[in-house]
Amino acid sequence: MQIYPVETGNFKLDGGAMFGVVPKVIWQRTNPADANNLIDVAARCLLLEDGKRLILIDSGLGNKQSDKFFGYYYRWGDYTLDESLAQLGFHRDDITDVFMTHLHFDHCGGSIQWNKDRTGYEPAFKNATFWTNENHWQWATNPNAREKASFLKENLLPMQESGQLKFIQRGDASFVEKSELGFDILFVDGHSEKQMIPHIRYKDKTLVFMADLIPTVGHIPLPYVMGYDTRPLLTLAEKELFLNTAVQNEFYLLFEHDAHNELCTLQHTTKGVRLKNTHTFDEIFS
Repeated sequence: MQIYPVETGNFKLDGGAMFGVVPKVIWQRTNPADANNLIDVAARCLLLEDGKRLILIDSGLGNKQSDKFFGYYYRWGDYTLDESLAQLGFHRDDITDVFMTHLHFDHCGGSIQWNKDRTGYEPAFKNATFWTNENHWQWATNPNAREKASFLKENLLPMQESGQLKFIQRGDASFVEKSELGFDILFVDGHSEKQMIPHIRYKDKTLVFMADLIPTVGHIPLPYVMGYDTRPLLTLAEKELFLNTAVQNEFYLLFEHDAHNELCTLQHTTKGVRLKNTHTFDEIFS
């Protein structure tokens, strides 16, 4: 098995929204804001090459939304999903599975594209199975008012209509059936109902794809919870349990949204669990 980080494109989000009740004077030490209070954000995905399977974890924003839509998110940099796959010697048609941690547009938007005539939408990975879980699917397709702007029907319904959508159940081995993957899923509910956090055993280490449980290095301290989370007090409890488990088991955390740090380790301090070291992926797993 081989694992590769895949950069799909950077964008910007409001720093206040990203850090909730934490004052700017504190959070800007780790995530400096520009003149518009926007911070750098990545859409870093993960590619797993496992025998005949090529599994993509999340798919970024995609490119099918309007210029007005993307105007809110200030995309920057030169990364694209197709170019990143090509650099690794792959094409989107090679992807056999797309595992979606959750269905907010910045995590699954790249899974769906315009059709050839631009009259409708189609899966961007024609040979892939799309994986989510039924509880989250129901949450996303019948959204609450708080998250409605993040669950876009054009990102969701074409997966189902194509027949390529499958559900993972808690404790279900269907996703990794007949696979050599050391792959476990932590289900968390603070950010969104049944977000899935992959834990992957790789080269005798445990790599955790953090999605929106801990989006950047700056979000490691417990109170640093995004304003986007639907149940912030639950996020606190989920983070505390995860952080202590991560230190105890020497997990490596891979950040989907940290534009400047790929990977980190953690340590116990007198202030609680804190950053130990940052690394590039290749420093640890090459």
